[in-house]
Formats: sequence, C-alpha cells, structure tokens
Amino acid sequence: QVQLVESGGGLVQAGGSLRLSCAASGSIFTFRGMGWYRQAPGKQRELVASITSGGSAEYADSVKGRFTISRDNAKNTVYMQMNSLKPEDTAVYFCYAVRFGNDYWGKGTQVTVSS
Repeated sequence: QVQLVESGGGLVQAGGSLRLSCAASGSIFTFRGMGWYRQAPGKQRELVASITSGGSAEYADSVKGRFTISRDNAKNTVYMQMNSLKPEDTAVYFCYAVRFGNDYWGKGTQVTVSS
C-alpha cells in the first residue's frame, strides 16, 4: 500500500520560510508526477507546484519566484521550499503522487503565516 506523509508545516511570520517534505512508502517504482495542492480559507483547492520524475517543474503564478519544488527519486520524496511567505499563503497543503494512472494523497499539513 502507498502512503504519503507530509511534514514541515507550522506557524511562521510574514517574510519567513518553511520547507515541506512528503515521503512516500509502499512503492518500489518511481512516481511519474509528484507535487503540492493547497486549500485556503474561502477558496477552492489549487495546484501550487508539480514536478515530473525527470525534474520538470511548474508553479502557480502566485508562488513563482518564492517557492521551489524538488524531489529525490531514490527516496520517493518531494520537497517544497517556501520563501518570502505571505499571509495569503495560509492554507492546508496536500502532497500528491501519480503512478500507473493512480492518484495518492497525503492527509495535509497546516501552514499559517501571520502578519
């Protein structure tokens, strides 16, 4: 069974940084795609960043230049470095992974940015 476990969320002041990690277990094959969604108060869930097994990354316009996604295929782990955080980044962040046409989701980690 595949399980995704997020870590690294928490409270931070505006302008600060956090690094999210998502470790996948129960798989012996590399995931074709991995990334992060977020659900902010009063908003729909949105794709924040994604990365393929080959290292091609895409970002939402709102986080370009501030967030960086990376992955370690040997560890089946995806990371997201978040710099210059803003209060509007406050949300629950969900890790996802795709393999063989199947989607897997983490339980989410809370990120709260105070003014």
